[in-house]
Amino acid sequence: MRRYTKLFALVSVLALVAAACGGGGGETTTTAGEAPTTETTAAAPEETTTTAPPETTPPEEAVKVGMVFDIGGRGDQSFNDAAAAGLDRAVADFGIEPLELEPSAGGENREELLRLLSEQGVPLIFAIGFLFTDSVAAAAADFPDTKYGLIDSVVDAPNVASLVFAEEQGSFLVGAAAALKSQTGKIGFIGGVEIDLIKKFQAGFEAGVKAVNPDAEIIVQYVSQPPDFSGFNDPARGREIGTAMYEQGADVVYHAAGGTGGGLFEAAKEYSEANNTQVWAIGVDSDQYNQVDDALKPYILTSMLKRVDVAVYNTIEAFVNGEFQGGIVVFDLSVDGVGYSTSGGFVDDIVDQLEDFKAKIISGEIEVPTAPAA
Repeated sequence: MRRYTKLFALVSVLALVAAACGGGGGETTTTAGEAPTTETTAAAPEETTTTAPPETTPPEEAVKVGMVFDIGGRGDQSFNDAAAAGLDRAVADFGIEPLELEPSAGGENREELLRLLSEQGVPLIFAIGFLFTDSVAAAAADFPDTKYGLIDSVVDAPNVASLVFAEEQGSFLVGAAAALKSQTGKIGFIGGVEIDLIKKFQAGFEAGVKAVNPDAEIIVQYVSQPPDFSGFNDPARGREIGTAMYEQGADVVYHAAGGTGGGLFEAAKEYSEANNTQVWAIGVDSDQYNQVDDALKPYILTSMLKRVDVAVYNTIEAFVNGEFQGGIVVFDLSVDGVGYSTSGGFVDDIVDQLEDFKAKIISGEIEVPTAPAA
């Protein structure tokens, strides 16, 4: 059975006490057992001889890999769960020992958690989210022998793999899907926090919608403004905003808001049932159709896949094989680093059109913007 370990400062201190009481670069860019036993042999009663124990090789200790999630942690059905999926796969394939931590509600202890793992000699540590940027930079400088994987941001250090994504490209495809499925010509976008990263999602989504229907009306609302990052984990607000958009006539709404999106899915179900109609929600990061209750699945049109799981898994694989490299690694459509889901079969009738858009983006015929139009 796989065992997850959460480390806390108190545990760390106790471990150190127990040990004391016991006996004796340059930046690069890439697109993309039982314990042994001894035996003795008895001779005649008047003479006893003991054979030397056979030489044994101690079992190899599992490689430890740390992961400090963003707020919401494992179980958010979105961004953090995508990272967790990559970690889970690496556990199964490489036999690593995972060590998972989650920041406090305000996230003030991000650097403290990175340092806790670093001080305990964990050789590879992931920081899930751009809010770790300064914390990773500080820890990487103080622990040059430790390797770090930073999701969604860049730190120029030889021991940091900066894992970034072309979110605008995947969002373009689900924007096209939204426009192809919309009956009203009104489409919504919910952003968790109004920052440049989430504006990439908005920009790509709007471009995809307009590529299909230049006359479509797009309603945009952000849940919170920096430095308030609660917009990534507020399902109640997601439900409220989603309901308001459906009431304004939007029949497809895309969220890039982490755990807040759960409220959007509930709004889609409730509005559809109350008005004897069908409105859609679009998920993000993970294939959210496969992560929600069965009652919500009929309302999730598709999800924009941001393959954080692939980034995590590939980085662990490289580390295990002695091939870890610091620098920027970009995950875009050309390496299936982003994309869209087909679970539920709701976009099966438009897959050919979406794949045509995908091919044009990869070829460069379509250049997707990374900032919303003014």
